[in-house]
Amino acid sequence: MTITLDSLEPALSVRQVLTLERVLAGEPEVVAGASHLDRPVRWVHVAEAADVGVMLTGGEMVLTTGVLLAGDEDKQAEYVRSLHRAEAAAVVLGLGRAFPAAPDVMRRAAERCGLPMVVLHRPFPFAELTEEVQSRLVRRKFAAVSLSEAVRTELTALITAGAPLQRLLDEVARHSACPVVVTNLAHRVLGTAGERPAVDDVLRDWERIARQAGGTEGDGWIRAELGGRGERWGRIVLCGYRGDTATGRLLADRAAEALVLHRMLGGGAACSWEEQSAQSLLTDLVSGVVPARQLLPRARAAGLPVNRRTFVPLVVRDGDPARLERLLRLLGLPGLVAELADGATAVLLSLPRDQDAGALAAHFATRLRTETGPDHPVVAAAEPRAAWDDVPTGLREAQHVADAVADSSAVLDLPPVVRLKDVHLRGLVRLLRDDPHVQSFAERELDGLLRETDEDLLSVLRTYLATGRNKSRTAQLHHVSRPALYRRLESIQVRLGVNLDDFEQAASVHIALLAHDAQQQ
Repeated sequence: MTITLDSLEPALSVRQVLTLERVLAGEPEVVAGASHLDRPVRWVHVAEAADVGVMLTGGEMVLTTGVLLAGDEDKQAEYVRSLHRAEAAAVVLGLGRAFPAAPDVMRRAAERCGLPMVVLHRPFPFAELTEEVQSRLVRRKFAAVSLSEAVRTELTALITAGAPLQRLLDEVARHSACPVVVTNLAHRVLGTAGERPAVDDVLRDWERIARQAGGTEGDGWIRAELGGRGERWGRIVLCGYRGDTATGRLLADRAAEALVLHRMLGGGAACSWEEQSAQSLLTDLVSGVVPARQLLPRARAAGLPVNRRTFVPLVVRDGDPARLERLLRLLGLPGLVAELADGATAVLLSLPRDQDAGALAAHFATRLRTETGPDHPVVAAAEPRAAWDDVPTGLREAQHVADAVADSSAVLDLPPVVRLKDVHLRGLVRLLRDDPHVQSFAERELDGLLRETDEDLLSVLRTYLATGRNKSRTAQLHHVSRPALYRRLESIQVRLGVNLDDFEQAASVHIALLAHDAQQQ
């Protein structure tokens, strides 16, 4: 059975101890340090000696009858000061034979030190309180250790099974019952987990919140560093953890161990997590499943500037994501890069509004051509978007353009950045590729070639039509002589029953071939 936070005893503070049924029977009264009752109680200790502090290690609730302190105000004051120096949680004085009422010297000293002082008005067996508190504390410690080991075991099993980073973070969030965030050292978010609304609340102003949280864990922000071999490269943060700090720290430490192991076994670097984060964000934007407005906190936390920006959606066909990321850094262009599917990589540029978005996109594409040589990737783009809500439509438009030229980029004279206006008929056909009438038309027009699946003749036909029926260019691209090309074109015309010198018949075959190719993608 999985141990969760619900099965843990709550953390015991001085205030909580005073509400225990056995303690209430002693009629407790707080006479000093009332503003410090939320101190955690680590242990309960019975002590009478004035120098009790030397026997403590901090966090103890000390019980005393004061029999060794009666009649000596110096000892009474020193007793309280000794507890304060030892960082005791509180002192509980049982009234009776030694003190019928709270001694003023002890009360004043406790108030000055900020040490909670409680008196019990009715006789009370200290052994019962000690037994009650100790048993609760022991159960809590055992449950915390059990939780720690359960988390370690479950995360290790996930890593062994090859689970992705997100699966590990989801498991940590389930155990901690709060948002979980993984960042690099610059506070850039690499991964998140938890209830989506709570995560979005955390990410909405992430950089400011993360820096403000600093090293304080009192508000439930529990951190653990990620790194190894003397080098730190990130951190995991439990955001708004509601349990006690010690248990939260155990959870964060177990999670950090698992994430470091995940990175080591995966052979990757922290930047691969950045790529996963960008991929998740851009995939959600393209799909439209999540409204763009809900993705804005994730974009901001991932390091993308979003205020008063112009967004340029690009899709690069057959481009290496790592190369594209390096090129963005080299050119100083803020943006995200993520591999989508079928050889497409999305690039979302975020530019200041006073910059020429079109010129910068063209500069990016030109540099990419220079670096990659003649077989350069196709860079497709949508028109720049001034509003974040329009980015998903822009990415889908860029993807559509990239798909429309995917099979013909080698024979088309394309500009550095291809836009919707550059794909003409090819783009329209791709939009209509799933229409049954278009599919039937393509099958009917190309039946003579498709029936025998002659890929060589299909390829020649594709190049011939894409080059505007330029026989010399087609022969050159297929590395055949002109007479050999003429024979192939003749064979194509016979099988299809068309005359390719007739513009209308050639156009009909061209449209059918474009539809056929679009349907195959």
